[in-house]
Amino acid sequence: RSTKGVLRFCLTTDAKAFPDCKSGKGIAKTVPATSPHVRFEGVPHGTYALAVIHDENDNGKLDTFMGMPREGFGFSRNPGIGFGPPRFTSASFDVVAATNVQQQVKIRYLL
Repeated sequence: RSTKGVLRFCLTTDAKAFPDCKSGKGIAKTVPATSPHVRFEGVPHGTYALAVIHDENDNGKLDTFMGMPREGFGFSRNPGIGFGPPRFTSASFDVVAATNVQQQVKIRYLL
């Protein structure tokens, strides 16, 4: 909804590190919100899930109000959203060696 701030990505094969990569088991990237694409290179084969937040104020986290995200978010495979993030399996996709895998993630804004 705006080009303010940054987009924060977490790509991981570890369900425990999804969706925020805080355990250190994953690849975290940050790009300006003006950049609609991000590329992960040299990713080994495996089953991954991708999470994205539009950190509009660039404070390093997804801001919430009464438990509801105030900033945009999205996940690989664009699973349905209930209370909290989707399960790893709902957002997971396979990366096979020597292939170019693309995921188009829809950023959602609730507030």
